[in-house]
Amino acid sequence: MSELIDALNQLQKEKHIEKEVIMQAIEDSLVAACNRDFGKNAIVKVNMDRETGDISVFVEKTVVEDVEDTATQISLEDAKMIHSNYELGDIVNIEVTPKNFGRIAAQHARSVIVQKIKEEERRVVFEHFAHKEKDIVTGVVQRYNGKNISVSLDDKTDAVLTEKEQVKGEVFKPTDRIKLYVVEVKDTNKGPKIIVSRTHPELVKRLFEKEVAEVYDGTVEIRSIAREAGSRTKMAVYSNDPNVDPVGACVGINGARVNAIVNDLHGEKIDIITWDDDPAVLIENALSPSNVISVEVNEEEKSARVVVPDYQLSLAIGKEGQNARLAAKLTGYKIDIKSESQAAELSEELDFGDDFDDEDFDFEEETDLDEEENLTEDIPAEEEENASLTEEPEE
Repeated sequence: MSELIDALNQLQKEKHIEKEVIMQAIEDSLVAACNRDFGKNAIVKVNMDRETGDISVFVEKTVVEDVEDTATQISLEDAKMIHSNYELGDIVNIEVTPKNFGRIAAQHARSVIVQKIKEEERRVVFEHFAHKEKDIVTGVVQRYNGKNISVSLDDKTDAVLTEKEQVKGEVFKPTDRIKLYVVEVKDTNKGPKIIVSRTHPELVKRLFEKEVAEVYDGTVEIRSIAREAGSRTKMAVYSNDPNVDPVGACVGINGARVNAIVNDLHGEKIDIITWDDDPAVLIENALSPSNVISVEVNEEEKSARVVVPDYQLSLAIGKEGQNARLAAKLTGYKIDIKSESQAAELSEELDFGDDFDDEDFDFEEETDLDEEENLTEDIPAEEEENASLTEEPEE
């Protein structure tokens, strides 16, 4: 059986599967096989020599005065024949290695080794990609399966980029190398299942961590990110070092850093703004590139009213409302954008309403109930009826 030990040593070296794990598994499988021959009550033990690979089978029996179950008990007289030191209650291990057991053991060893290799390979792959969860990996496009894309992550591991996680408009060819965000790694009976994405906002964040040293070491923090995959991303950054400009660090010299990420995202636009703890300032920054005249924030309702110049209203809202929508996602506030003239008109309407209420209130204060009765005393009956009809709406 020394050939088996040599094979296990080689396996440990090449597959990184511990020899002890496989030897223990072989022993367990042989115990299960022997139980079928010796009965359910028998306590069978299989011992595999760690140096030579020789295998022996033992049945464990208890020394008793009167034997009731021969599968688990042995008389004191018989025990003394094995060794004179045995006493009542002692445990005796009796070797019962069957004939031709080497052939049986070899068959079990083969099946166990094959199974363990598969299990360990799956475990190694799972552990490797479990550490990559919530991170980015580079994959090579293999083929299209319907609307899904099969992507190779390494020589033995494939992932499926589903239609839901693909960016609209992106088309890949076999052998194209693409960056992917690992959403989740699941351990299944068929091996690890790796869920990847090209649309996840964290993909952009991880790309900046790889590209920008200040983000990677924590000098610059990405506080918030909002993304419409394939079109535009807004990102708010903050610097923990007053000497480091967070936006400049992410953009790089002549835009080198941000352009590298834009290339990875196939031309997706990226707006980088400065984070501010003041919601009004943050909202103003988030609506970039539009200028902002004023911001009124209601922190309880998480809403804000923003006034922009008339000529920049469409810029602030963006194409199909994209700029305003991303700013709202980035800040967490519901944003109502008004042009300067719209805000002025709304203010005039409110002022007019306030004036109207004041006049109405003054009229009621100055009008006395006795005077109203005097006004109707000298009016003829017909005119009095008409007067009461006209006064009803005022009530």
